Amino acid sequence: TVIRAAILIQNWYRLTMARLEMRRRYSLSIFQSIEYADEQDQLQVCNLQFFLYKQIRYPHRNEVAQTKWVVDEGLCLTEFEKKIDVPDSYYGPRLSFPLTVEDANALLHAFRNEQLLHARYVLQLLCETRRVLKEMPNITHLSTSYSKEITVCGDLHGNLDDLLLIFYKNGLPSEQNRYVFNGDFVDRGKNSMEILIILFAFLLIYPNDLHLNRGNHEDYIMNLRYGFTKEVSKKYKDHGKQILCLLRDVFSWLPLATIIDSKVLILHGGISDTTDLDFLNALERNKVRDHIHVEVILYFFQKLSNTNAKIKLFALGKEMAAFCCLQILDILWSDPRSQNGCTPNKCRGGGCYFGPDVTTKLFEKYNLKMLIRSHEFKPEGYEISHDGKVITIFSASNYYEEGSNRGAYIKLNPELIPRFVQYRVSKYTRRQNLRERVGTIESAALKSLREKIYAHRSELTSAFAQYDLNGTGKISVNDWAAAMESVLQLELPWRMLRSQLAQMNPDGEVDYASCFYDLKIGQPIKEVQPALVETLCRYRKDLEIIFNIIDKDHSGLISLEEFGQTWKLFTSHLGIDEYDESLDKLVLSIDYNKDGHIDFNEFLEAFHVVHRLEKKAN
Repeated sequence: TVIRAAILIQNWYRLTMARLEMRRRYSLSIFQSIEYADEQDQLQVCNLQFFLYKQIRYPHRNEVAQTKWVVDEGLCLTEFEKKIDVPDSYYGPRLSFPLTVEDANALLHAFRNEQLLHARYVLQLLCETRRVLKEMPNITHLSTSYSKEITVCGDLHGNLDDLLLIFYKNGLPSEQNRYVFNGDFVDRGKNSMEILIILFAFLLIYPNDLHLNRGNHEDYIMNLRYGFTKEVSKKYKDHGKQILCLLRDVFSWLPLATIIDSKVLILHGGISDTTDLDFLNALERNKVRDHIHVEVILYFFQKLSNTNAKIKLFALGKEMAAFCCLQILDILWSDPRSQNGCTPNKCRGGGCYFGPDVTTKLFEKYNLKMLIRSHEFKPEGYEISHDGKVITIFSASNYYEEGSNRGAYIKLNPELIPRFVQYRVSKYTRRQNLRERVGTIESAALKSLREKIYAHRSELTSAFAQYDLNGTGKISVNDWAAAMESVLQLELPWRMLRSQLAQMNPDGEVDYASCFYDLKIGQPIKEVQPALVETLCRYRKDLEIIFNIIDKDHSGLISLEEFGQTWKLFTSHLGIDEYDESLDKLVLSIDYNKDGHIDFNEFLEAFHVVHRLEKKAN
């Protein structure tokens, strides 16, 4: 009896753990699918964003005099000191150049206590960083003979606590403790600026011992969408424009890759069947920046069916520019896959999927042993693929939600044997058991998915109707799942998710309208047609980027005329209906003081999705 009871308990435990793991995995799949779909949207509209940037934000002649002292290296340090006063009331770190370890420690102490570094020192630091980066090659070569181990860190994405924890566990950078940080320092998290300041400070102190590779988020257009531009503008209202201008230049000078002992290649994204390390090492990396050649990139992904067809790009008359851009796009955006071959990365909208055969070919050509890359969320903080030849390292813990994943870094010894160190910054999860942690992750993932569903309400309703020939409002589970995937294209286990997203009647059919029962727009606005509401809800992020481009002084205000012009450009570019009359009424209603300007942050906030059940619970 005791043995039978023990077996029953063991079976129950295994079943419970399996169910929890299933819920955890599909929750993480939801987050990742939505993230990649968002990146596709980014590349879809970045052509328009770059056009607007060139037309509106690029310094014109009357602005050159104001910005020259930002760009002119010879004047950088002294001019900042003359033009920007540091008041006596400022109690943060006061930097003097060249920096010392004491300066770096002062920065760490200040940021732990949520202090800001004064704008003068930020600008001076960026100037000095650019000067040092310009002297570095595109591909940095390191040797383990100078130290016992080299530490490689992946994406941090503005999570300062992860960087501080890495330094606590692994020690600060020094001549005896060398680091490679593999891109994506910024965006998504709230402390991207602090991470850059710390890394740049240690780079200036130990230029031969701390190394930085560029990631796909070290890019001005990406920063507009994913939060870094807004963070800088909020923290440095008076000097945000100069800081962002200088950061664009600094990002363009970041090295593209690192090679250790001529055997280990470290780069942010991946490789393709046309990756040429010699070419990458020779190009002028600072000339390929901010999606300047994005129309060429989009041409490739929209018109060409395979990577071997890249050669067709040369017919565009932009031979070298196109090849440079595609090479950099591949190393910043690509992901490994278990299948052989090299195909366009349609999930992200940029880079490619590269298989084990592509890895083997590159290794044979350059006599490599290992590829370390980042760029991809991994639940355990790292993943080994391609028979141990490719390692993905991801250092941002709690990336999607508190408790969603561990972060990790790699220690490489002189024998080039990788040792993985995992961690998780825990503020709340220590007080939660496993079921509670999974529930928190699942709830956040489903919330994001429901918002995506609401933003495509019209398309989904039409797709459901194609299966509902008699207009009953009910369809089979298979048809419901097929309709969801055909519209959202997220490659999710829809049948498994059905119980969380839609109701089923006693006959086993799905009431497809129930997908939208618990969702509504934040503020009911009579002036807006339902179709316009859905359009504004779907393109909130894209509109926010464009508004930020137009809003030169970061006031948060945009004139009614500018708004109208932006809307026409936006709808024309994406081929969507304009709803002119309805939009005019809406905009006028939001111009509360009738001064001809609207607060577009308030405008966009009016079109976020509210979860009715959550609102009642709160």
